[in-house]
Amino acid sequence: MARGKLRIHLGAAPGVGKTYAMLSEAHRRVGRGTDCVVGFVEHHDRPRTEVMLHGLEQVPRRELEYRGGVFPEMDLDAVLARRPQVALVDELAHTNVPGSRNAKRWQDVEELLAAGIDVVSTVNIQHLESLGDVVESITGVRQQETVPDEVVRRADQVELVDMTPEALRRRMAHGNIYQPDKVDAALSNYFRPGNLTALRELALLWVADRVDAHLTQYRSEHGVSAIWGSRERIVVGLTGGPEGRTLIRRGARLAEKGAGGEVLAVYIARSDGLTSASPKELAQQRTLVEDLGGTFHHVVGDDIPAALLAFARGANATQIVLGSSRRKTWQYVFGPGVGATVARESGPDLDVHIVTHDEVAKGRGLPVARGARLGRSRRVWGWIAGVAGPPLLAVLLNTVDLGLANDMLLFLALTVAAALLGGLLPALASAAVGSLLLNYFYTPPLHRWTIADPKNIVAIVIFVAVGAAVASVVDLAARRTHQAARLRAESEILAFLAGNVLRGETGLEDLLERVRETFGMESAALLERAGDVEPWTCAGRVGRGRPVERPDQADVDIPVGDHMALALTGRVLPAEDRRVLAAFAAQAAVVLDRRRLQEEADRARTLAEGNRIRTALLAAVSHDLRTPLAGIKAAVTSLRAEDVEWSEEDSAELLEGIEEGADRLDHLVGNLLDMSRLQTGTVTPLIREIDLDEVVPMALGGVPEGSAGLDVPETLPMVAVDPGLLERAVANLVENAVKYSPPGAPVLVAASALADRVEVRVVDRGPGVPDEAKERIFEPFQRHGDAPRGAGVGLGLAVARGFAEAMGGTLNAEDTPGGGLTMVLTLRAAGARPELHPAAEPERQAS
Repeated sequence: MARGKLRIHLGAAPGVGKTYAMLSEAHRRVGRGTDCVVGFVEHHDRPRTEVMLHGLEQVPRRELEYRGGVFPEMDLDAVLARRPQVALVDELAHTNVPGSRNAKRWQDVEELLAAGIDVVSTVNIQHLESLGDVVESITGVRQQETVPDEVVRRADQVELVDMTPEALRRRMAHGNIYQPDKVDAALSNYFRPGNLTALRELALLWVADRVDAHLTQYRSEHGVSAIWGSRERIVVGLTGGPEGRTLIRRGARLAEKGAGGEVLAVYIARSDGLTSASPKELAQQRTLVEDLGGTFHHVVGDDIPAALLAFARGANATQIVLGSSRRKTWQYVFGPGVGATVARESGPDLDVHIVTHDEVAKGRGLPVARGARLGRSRRVWGWIAGVAGPPLLAVLLNTVDLGLANDMLLFLALTVAAALLGGLLPALASAAVGSLLLNYFYTPPLHRWTIADPKNIVAIVIFVAVGAAVASVVDLAARRTHQAARLRAESEILAFLAGNVLRGETGLEDLLERVRETFGMESAALLERAGDVEPWTCAGRVGRGRPVERPDQADVDIPVGDHMALALTGRVLPAEDRRVLAAFAAQAAVVLDRRRLQEEADRARTLAEGNRIRTALLAAVSHDLRTPLAGIKAAVTSLRAEDVEWSEEDSAELLEGIEEGADRLDHLVGNLLDMSRLQTGTVTPLIREIDLDEVVPMALGGVPEGSAGLDVPETLPMVAVDPGLLERAVANLVENAVKYSPPGAPVLVAASALADRVEVRVVDRGPGVPDEAKERIFEPFQRHGDAPRGAGVGLGLAVARGFAEAMGGTLNAEDTPGGGLTMVLTLRAAGARPELHPAAEPERQAS
């Protein structure tokens, strides 16, 4: 059944005409032939509103007694029974009288919508749950009756019923809203012009936000990329530097100048994870923009101007705020910069503001952690080789005369060694110290800081340049090695996640534990909430860190959609780790959804199985049970007929038919009841130790004499079973075997011992069952081959297997040598360790 549609008339205050507009809509629909009824409308003795009720069908109200009074409420059951196309339900936030089915009227409306009935309702802006504190600060009155925002947001249509404060106060003064004795008090309190203006602004802004959400959805669905300047949206581009706070405040001031302005701060990160931005600075800027009512966004892109413009156009922004470049003058030889590129490519639909700040032209500086990639010990040895190595080498070379060329090569080798060990800075230090020593000790004039031969000047310059170049290459190789190691680790993690997605492995707690171990955190938790104003709940948590109830309480939080977040405690992670962490967060959400879908699938499977059982049961009742009933009815009617005199032989035959029909009914009903007990898991066996020869012979009492033989040796060990269940199981097996055995070929019931088990075999010489059908014959309501409908409802073998598994045994079908079918019932010998069949249901295991 399709869900009904909800239309809400939203007003800023009582008396603006919501109920009148709702009734006018009802008259229009009735005029178009729509089946429309009044579920509940409160006219508050307003003549114009009361007149609008004429001509509309009203469902009688239900009267409830409470504290000595009688209160009318909407009769939900009567409206559901009436099943109109449209129902009018006034005052959506109303609290029902205790004793009603639901506590709130909006819950009644949800039931009507679920039943496929369209609903037209009304509500005032002050009754929205999220605005309770704001309304109280404006009017000084706390609203006791509220409705969740999500209920109103889910409405298919929200129509604003608007009226200026002056017009509403005039309506009040004319007595169109309250009784004359209440007008003066209302005008001087709740209906003051300031209160009404503020409430009207709340209503207009709320509806504007909803319209904006619909516009964004429409643009996305229709692929609209052009900017529609319906409202001011300011995009503030951040670099992670300290100037970001200045830009955010400037963007907020620009947004305040336009009605309904919005600020969107965005940080563009490179896809390789390399960034010089300060995570702490970005966190502070995120807090600032959220405090100013804006939103913070993290976007990945190697081409920063293109990514920024794509984000702005996707958000339907009208202005972009950027800071003046921090690059020094000489750095402009590498390009015009982000600001100039964005301004050039923004087009006529985007205004770009370049804002000056204190960090202009101060440069970005080198990332502090670059040298750390080589490791602490390597950097120490690099500095030793770069600073102490050249003097030691000079001392050694002073004892041996190898010539200037060889001396320079040895100093160059020492510089390369310093670069290999410590990177760029130790190598530069080695080149500088080595060049000075070469100049002082080995180039004429000796022991002076001057160089006489210009060729030696060129040689020393080349020496320094080669040392610096080698050091740069080594430093670059170290950084690339670090990047490669990091990307390899990331790829392994992402491959692990992808494999889990494909295989459907790893539970939520296992995945969270992997997150905690991978990033060295104290705890990891997946938080979720139902709506924007709903409290956060923990879907899964691992670790021993402090408990986190909201994402902002964690050291690291990664949002997953609008209502889910991965929260970690222990330390603040660098920005480059957040990309992989986001993949973990997305996978955690997938695992949670998969687990819930699996639970829903299990419930659906259980319901489907129950429906299948019920359908088969109805088929059995409609035919297999009616057949013996019809025979009994015919025999009884014949015996009671007064116009026929039956002979003794005929009467005996009719009575025998009645007896056989009753026995057959008893057997069928017994199997149905047994199957019902098995399906609901209420079979509780009373296990005790008995001999098979005490039970098995009793199971043959229901078959014709001579149709079954018995071979149960007295030397068999005792078995641990429920005697009643065992008797019923064997009886069903024997009855089934006799049914399919040819005349003159009696069924054999034999028992034997095998290790700690005892097997009971029911052997027949019938047509047998092919291998592919041996399991299917144990399913409820299954008959093999062309068995006639009168042969039973197909429960005998299913009940027998269910009883066998309930006692800790098994029941399987095998081929009889020479033709036929053998049912093998395996039981646990007395004293053996209990071990249930793997297929036994959990309920039976618990019992």
